[in-house]
Amino acid sequence: METLEKHVGFLSLTFLPTSLVRNSEKIWGFPFSFVNLVQTLKMSNFSFAEWSNLLDQWGASSSSSSSNADHKPEKTIPTTTSVEKLIKEIENPLTREHALFALSRNRGIRANLAPLLWNSTGTIYLLLEEITTAYRVMSSPDLVARATNNVCNALVLLQCVASHPDTRMNLIKANVPYYLYPFLEAKNKEKQYEYLRLTSLGIIGALVKVDNAEIVHFLLQSEIVPLCLCCMEVGNELSKTVATFIIQKILVQDEGLRYFCSFAERFFALTRVMGTMVDRLVEEPSSRLLKHIIRCFFRLSDCPRACDGFKISLPSKFRDATILNLIRDDPEALEWLRQLLVNIATGNRGSPSLIEETLSLLPS
Repeated sequence: METLEKHVGFLSLTFLPTSLVRNSEKIWGFPFSFVNLVQTLKMSNFSFAEWSNLLDQWGASSSSSSSNADHKPEKTIPTTTSVEKLIKEIENPLTREHALFALSRNRGIRANLAPLLWNSTGTIYLLLEEITTAYRVMSSPDLVARATNNVCNALVLLQCVASHPDTRMNLIKANVPYYLYPFLEAKNKEKQYEYLRLTSLGIIGALVKVDNAEIVHFLLQSEIVPLCLCCMEVGNELSKTVATFIIQKILVQDEGLRYFCSFAERFFALTRVMGTMVDRLVEEPSSRLLKHIIRCFFRLSDCPRACDGFKISLPSKFRDATILNLIRDDPEALEWLRQLLVNIATGNRGSPSLIEETLSLLPS
């Protein structure tokens, strides 16, 4: 089964102050189509293959609010010279929208785009300046489609920088993720806010995709966990999945495991949110989301204190056949769940009868 790590390349956002511009860096890009994303977010369930196909279609059309034919990019893959020209056009407010759209939609240039973005004078500052325009209207009904589309295109380019090995750490050193946090803490569920939430999570997801203790340390110090928990509560299925993936990658690092297991408040805050998501999977099934949730619980069970906590916080729905059927065809997820229950049972940290009953429900 394909993992979210192969598809976590979607989006990002934020504004870098002038004092950090000269020392800042850049991110990774992905094709983005506002119209196709609207349709996608209405889908209740779809496979990774379908999601991948959607990503290929992103950028095929501009936002319905941007009907000017001049905004339609070339279908051919730009040369390095034309890419540099488009980057230069970001400096001009009159050509910026077209340049952002053309750069963000073309998959053929993204491999080398991040270094060009980062090393061109003032470009990252302008991207973040474009992103911060949404700050002014976050609390008003004026977050219109066209403005959101422009911001998301800028975020796609930032994600390009976050995904590239030569520029990824530059974003951390320049504290760029801090500027994403206003979008992650928004509790508004309207679709415009959901696009910004999802693109912001995509940048963080690109950063943690490669296991790196320094990145995880930065994110923990910057209090990313409460923001991910917020997204897991208010976001749609895609946002919940990416946010849970980020928590999973944080837990992989020993510092991340200690973060959650050293304080009961943190541990129970996480297990409560994940338990609520498991309960909702009965009405809104998602095998990929469930898999990431199980992986988080499994990793937590490496800590004896967490096994004690599971006496009262392990989701009862893990014993529900409806939930278990979601991962029936996923041997890896089933093995994680089995090992989770074994970890709880060993050392008398759980009820043996409960463990045996749950194991008997698992598909063989």
